[in-house]
Amino acid sequence: MWPFWLMFLVPAWGVLMPGRLPQRQAWWIWCGVGAFFALMMGLRHEVGGDWFNYVPHFQATARMTFLEALQRSDPGYYALNWLAARLGGSIYTVNLVCAALMMWGTVAFCRRQPNPWLALLAAVPYMLVVVGMGYTRQSVALGFALLGLVALGDKRVRSFVVWVAVGALFHKSAVLLLPIAALATSRNRLTTGLLVLVSTALLYYLLLADSAENLWINYVEADMQSQGGAIRVAMNVVPALLLVVLGKRLEPDPAARRLWSWMAVFALACVPMVAVSSTAVDRVALYLIPLQLFVFSRLPRLATTTKVRTPLVLGIVAFYAAVQFVWLNFATHAQYWVPYQFAPFA
Repeated sequence: MWPFWLMFLVPAWGVLMPGRLPQRQAWWIWCGVGAFFALMMGLRHEVGGDWFNYVPHFQATARMTFLEALQRSDPGYYALNWLAARLGGSIYTVNLVCAALMMWGTVAFCRRQPNPWLALLAAVPYMLVVVGMGYTRQSVALGFALLGLVALGDKRVRSFVVWVAVGALFHKSAVLLLPIAALATSRNRLTTGLLVLVSTALLYYLLLADSAENLWINYVEADMQSQGGAIRVAMNVVPALLLVVLGKRLEPDPAARRLWSWMAVFALACVPMVAVSSTAVDRVALYLIPLQLFVFSRLPRLATTTKVRTPLVLGIVAFYAAVQFVWLNFATHAQYWVPYQFAPFA
């Protein structure tokens, strides 16, 4: 399992090394780190709980026409499968492209945080290792959602809607993020609300209408329970409570605080819903993981001296190291991730 710890140590090194690189050098370092993570995630071999489900999907899509591929659930993902097959690629090609898209969003989001390496470190144990290597379609949707959150932070609502819509082509659940734009916007709320309402209705009609009943039956009425779902929801609750309590001290900008306060509200709302269907809530809560990156990268702001800041940063590093250790060694489905195998050497 050392490759997973290598992924963790890269941002940990960035957190613990003093000083800042010039912007141009930092940009190249981040490109290298993003490429390294994408290769680790994309060229995995028989790693992840859904590995043996995605391989038959690729083989089946390879025998279809392009229009038939588009008619499958999550058309963006299956169109990618079809294109990869036509170009002589394999499931590794698909996974590599998906990993690159996720890392694009991750790097863009982390670099906008006050402590980018701490944000990336918080992303590794669950968002990148578990989601990135186990929930391929939803990982792409999450990557585009991160790009959308960056745009929304810049008050570019239309860009946010576009990014979420593209993400929804890979996993329909991404449309659940759209209402955040209307809630978080303080200017032109009527126009923004209409844009979000129309976009949500259109995406629902195009992507969700035919499968909404099946999703409800499979995730709620079937009483599917996600082992560890409650723990992962709780991981979002911690930063949500910190944001509610510390508010202005973590984020002085009112517009940004409004956006992330709504994210915190949704994270807290997931808690009572776990009892209804932990699997459904667990999948929705994946889009709230950025709350962890946002809050924990800002916690060092609370420190007024180096003597206070250093233990605080080390505490965050230790917390996520513990999360990764516990998951890799004790999680029920960790057996599908361990041992890690790299395709060129498998």
